[in-house]
Amino acid sequence: MSRRCELTGVGPMVGHNVSHSNVKTKRRFLPALATASLQSDALGRSFTLNISNAARRTLDFRGGLDVFLLKARDEALSTRALKIKRQVKAKMAEAKA
Repeated sequence: MSRRCELTGVGPMVGHNVSHSNVKTKRRFLPALATASLQSDALGRSFTLNISNAARRTLDFRGGLDVFLLKARDEALSTRALKIKRQVKAKMAEAKA
């Protein structure tokens, strides 16, 4: 399993553990990921994605999965999230027509 958020693209960062004697050893800072079941209003179904806790708060703030995906850059999204974004765009275009 990749330690990367499927919506924001946040992944592990690299840093140092610094001891009392100031000796630095490499370490990884892993993102706080959780598996979430997200409801799409446009498609009328839910999707299970591996997202960070910060992305979950952003979803609540922006108003849901559909709004978040439409505003998100394609480079940050995973292939599963891109597929959902394309489906949402198609459904929105169909509803307008």
